[in-house]
Amino acid sequence: MRAQWMVFGLTSALLAGSLHAADTAKAAVAEDKAKVLEQKVVEQAPPPTKNEVLTPSEVQAVDPVGQAALDDSITCLARTLYWEAKGADVRDMEGVANVVLNRVGHDGFPDTLCKVVKQGIETRACQFSWWCDGRSDDVEEAQRYAVAKEIARKALNQQLPDRTRGALYFHDRRVRPAWTKAYIKTTETRHFMFYRASQAPAR
Repeated sequence: MRAQWMVFGLTSALLAGSLHAADTAKAAVAEDKAKVLEQKVVEQAPPPTKNEVLTPSEVQAVDPVGQAALDDSITCLARTLYWEAKGADVRDMEGVANVVLNRVGHDGFPDTLCKVVKQGIETRACQFSWWCDGRSDDVEEAQRYAVAKEIARKALNQQLPDRTRGALYFHDRRVRPAWTKAYIKTTETRHFMFYRASQAPAR
């Protein structure tokens, strides 16, 4: 009987190890695809082909528990949607995704998602407040983070319509920052208001 349990335990461990290896390989493929998709956004290139698009399982394999370093575009975008729109709804998350992608490669903004998300950290004037708030960036709600990753997937695949009409900025509806006077409001969602520069046409 003991031998049977040892065999069962060994089999389970081997299976778990192979599953982990498969997820790790899938995540690596997804990260590579995301780099290509990110560059397409910068170049405003045509939508990706069927082989280039990220699949739901590929994206979910990246940073599965929300504790990885922010060093790949999927994690940087998904974690931003999760924290910036925490407690908000899907349309709010989608609006934030639109703003991040609109900024990538745009004049005055960096040319990668991670650089866009981290912009301003050197002077503690972060463009995205969650990145500079001094608190842990680890995910607290796995299901909500899975939703954020799915939105990030659609955004990178160019499958997410830009409902913000080219917005480069946004703020919570409960505040009225002075900087909004210099910009044109493009739309609003339940929790956020979105803006673009007055001299910049929508992309």
